[in-house]
Amino acid sequence: MLKRPMQILVGAALFGMISVFSYFSTLSFAKTTPASDIISSTWINSEPLKMEDLRGKVVMVEFWTFGCWNCRNIEPYVKEWHEKYATKGLVVIAVHSPEFKYEYDVEKVKAYIQEHRIPYAVPIDNEFRNWRQYRNRYWPTLYLIDKRGSLQYTKIGEGSYEKTEKTIQQLLAEPT
Repeated sequence: MLKRPMQILVGAALFGMISVFSYFSTLSFAKTTPASDIISSTWINSEPLKMEDLRGKVVMVEFWTFGCWNCRNIEPYVKEWHEKYATKGLVVIAVHSPEFKYEYDVEKVKAYIQEHRIPYAVPIDNEFRNWRQYRNRYWPTLYLIDKRGSLQYTKIGEGSYEKTEKTIQQLLAEPT
């Protein structure tokens, strides 16, 4: 007798969790939420970048790891946005935060970057300092930071590529 109500309760709970995740998978922030600096002793494809030095540019911070299939699925979009918008002021910083033991090996990260021709900055976050600073929880997650250095948009997981690109375009069009 209890089995049916329990199934309904479990189903409702799952639907609620999916709805909440869908709602929070794309977030916008107040214009005053400052973006934290990315801190790493190892940067690939770049010298260390500071948010203060990037004022006047739009910054995409991506949390990823090379063994994550979802990260691999958004990689072509991040590369395309870098290619399309770097000359217009977009800076991509792809923070590599490992999920599994083999992903902590910096040489494997470098090999992946070379093999996949990733041209933008990749700081290594093996200690998860940046992950914690951004209060990140998922791979992949994209953060967009406006020209004033304020966090404006977050996208968790795959999808919403058109919305993300429109947000990039809107942020690039804003005055400095």
